[in-house]
Amino acid sequence: DDDAVIEPLVAALAAMHESDIFRFDDILAEKLHALDGEKYARNIGMDAYKDGEYFSVDLFLYARACTVANGRKDFETALANPKKMIKNKDFEVLLYVAQKAYERKTGKEYKHIPEPNYETYSNESGWA
Repeated sequence: DDDAVIEPLVAALAAMHESDIFRFDDILAEKLHALDGEKYARNIGMDAYKDGEYFSVDLFLYARACTVANGRKDFETALANPKKMIKNKDFEVLLYVAQKAYERKTGKEYKHIPEPNYETYSNESGWA
C-alpha cells in the first residue's frame, strides 16, 4: 500500500512550515532531474529505453522516483553508476507527497511548481 508507506512523510511535512513543503518538492525535483538521462533510462529493467522501441516516459519517471525513495545511498550509487538503478520497480506516489502535505496543512489547492522540471527528457544534457 503505497499511501501507507508515504503517510509518515506526509504527516511530518504537513506539520512543517509551507516553505519547508515547497523546499522538499524542489529537492525531490532536483534528484529526479539528475537521474533523467539516457544512461539511466537504459538501466531500469524490462521497460528500459531501447533504440527504436516504445519507451514510457511516465514509467521512467516513476522508476526514478523509486530510486530516490530508496534513500540517499541508492540515489548516489545510481547517480554514479547508472547500472545500479533499481530495476523493475516504480513509486509514483512519491511525486504527490508535497501536494498531499500542503493540502492537509492548508486545505488549499497545491499550486507550487517545483524546479527544476523533472519530466522525462527535461534534462537536456542527460539526453545529448
